[in-house]
Amino acid sequence: MRMMAAYDLMETARNTNAWLGATARTLGNYPAFGLCPHPFVQWAAAWGEVAERSFDRMVTKPGWGIDSVTAEDGRDHLVETETVVARPFGDLIRFNVAGRALKPRRILLVAPMSGHYATLLRPTVRSLLPDAEVWITDWHNARDIPVSAGKFDVEDYTLYLVDFMKAVGPDANVIAICQPAPLALAATAHLAAEDPAAQPRTLTLIGGPIDPDAAATEVTDFGRRVTMGQLEQLFVQRVGFKYAGAGRLVYPGLQQLASFMSMNAEMHSKSFADQIMRVAKGEASDHDRHNRFYDEYLAVMDMTAEFYLSTVERIFKAREIARNEFVVAGRKVDIGSVTTVAVKTVEGSEDDISAPGQCVAALDLLTGLPDGKKASHVEPGAGHYGIFAGKSWRNNIRPLVLNFIDENSGRRRDAAPEPRAAA
Repeated sequence: MRMMAAYDLMETARNTNAWLGATARTLGNYPAFGLCPHPFVQWAAAWGEVAERSFDRMVTKPGWGIDSVTAEDGRDHLVETETVVARPFGDLIRFNVAGRALKPRRILLVAPMSGHYATLLRPTVRSLLPDAEVWITDWHNARDIPVSAGKFDVEDYTLYLVDFMKAVGPDANVIAICQPAPLALAATAHLAAEDPAAQPRTLTLIGGPIDPDAAATEVTDFGRRVTMGQLEQLFVQRVGFKYAGAGRLVYPGLQQLASFMSMNAEMHSKSFADQIMRVAKGEASDHDRHNRFYDEYLAVMDMTAEFYLSTVERIFKAREIARNEFVVAGRKVDIGSVTTVAVKTVEGSEDDISAPGQCVAALDLLTGLPDGKKASHVEPGAGHYGIFAGKSWRNNIRPLVLNFIDENSGRRRDAAPEPRAAA
């Protein structure tokens, strides 16, 4: 009950702040104040608008917002999402482009389960849709999953990926971004040993902690400093009575968000202060740059406690993937068993979450894979977000990844190379 009360207390604080924001916005917009305009009234109404929107977004799952894509025929084709595999903790969804011939490239994006929804990869999906058929893992918010659905840890996550890869088919090209990179590598190795015919054609690992000790960051330092007992005591709570997952042990999204924002507190404070002034001056809009970013950034999801704790203990502390000692369902996964899947790693030189060296460590573990099927790239000047959704991804990394896919599927694009966009 103690942990459940703490969860409900956080939700109460969020609700209260959203209510205060709505109240200030409503009072500040009373017509009577128009008779005697005052800067403080305008500022209070602006603060209320920004506060209400921000605290409401924390419990709202964003939509994909990808309505159409332009094809080679110059027409805009409607895009619909289809659930291909439905599971309690996550679905495999496909983006169907209506009226367009099927693309030979079949890409499975493995989204991270690290506090944000899969919609964080919306720019990545949008950039790939014109040139490929795209699937993505859509992880569910743990607070909405009844306790009766059971547990979900790193082994369950890996087996989900195995099933999702099978569903896309052996001609799949898997792109794992950030947190799931080591587990996507393990899932591929699992298929190599258990069902070789179902292996993907290529595997691209972007900014993931294959070997967290290869390069220290604030994330890896924290993982070494804190004991598992401290993590469980400080961060694990039970879902409150408001949600379907009442009683489930989770690492709450609101607590994760507090950690995210504390890492760049000064930047976020300035951003919100500037937005309040823009609203007060009438210069803000519903879909301006601030709202587009924070509508996604503030939308957080709970992850199961067992997934969070097993990730820290097995991936970061024990380094089971880095030491090739990872076990799934009682059987050791040998990464060296991968012999046919082409693997590429992508890192950003300025990545302060998965620093350069952590992801490329995967290539040394692939002892059974010929060197000709291994590739790596470090993007100069790119941070963590930039290597999968920012300018670095759009201009440089995306063309490299698509060429890598084509080179390992017998379809080179020498006749029509991807243009390098202007910076």
